Amino acid sequence: MAGNSENITEAAGPARVGRILMMLPSWLSATTLFALMVMTFADVILRSAFNAPLAAGTELTKIFMAVIVFSALPLVTWRGEGIVVDLLDPFFSRTMARIRDVSIDMVCGILLFWPALRIWDFVERTRSYGDTTEFLQIPVYPVVAMIAVSTFVTAIVLVLRALVGIFRPKMIPRRN
Repeated sequence: MAGNSENITEAAGPARVGRILMMLPSWLSATTLFALMVMTFADVILRSAFNAPLAAGTELTKIFMAVIVFSALPLVTWRGEGIVVDLLDPFFSRTMARIRDVSIDMVCGILLFWPALRIWDFVERTRSYGDTTEFLQIPVYPVVAMIAVSTFVTAIVLVLRALVGIFRPKMIPRRN
C-alpha cells in the first residue's frame, strides 16, 4: 500500500511542476498588466490634478506591453487560443481538420525559428551598442531577449503541439 501511494506522489510531482511552469508566464503577464494599470492610474491622476504626467509613461507602456504579449504567447499557442478565422471549417471532416491543424502547427513552428533567430541577432546588437530607453535609461536588450526567448519557446510549442497532435491527439487542448 505504501509503495502504491509513493508512485502516485512521484507521478503527480512532475505533472505539478509542469503545471507550475505553464502558469509562470501567466503570472508574469498578469503582474505586468497590474503594474501597467497602476502606472496608468497614477499618470491620469498626476496629469489631471497636478498637470504633471509621467515623463517615462510611454516607454514603460511599451516595455510592459511587450512583456504582457510575449510572456503569454507560448501558453496561448499551446492552448490553441490564438485568433482563428474558421470560414472553411464546415468543408473539413474531423480527420481532415486534424491533418490541417497538425500541418499548420508544424509549418508555423518551423517557420517561427527564423524570426526568433533574427530577434536574437537584434538582442546582440542592442547589447553591444548599449541601447537604452530615452528617459529611464533602461537597457533595451533584456526586453528584446525576453521576446526572442518567448518566440523560440513558441516555435518549440508549435512543433510539440503538431507532434502531440499526430501521436496523442487527445492531449491537445481544442478550441470550442
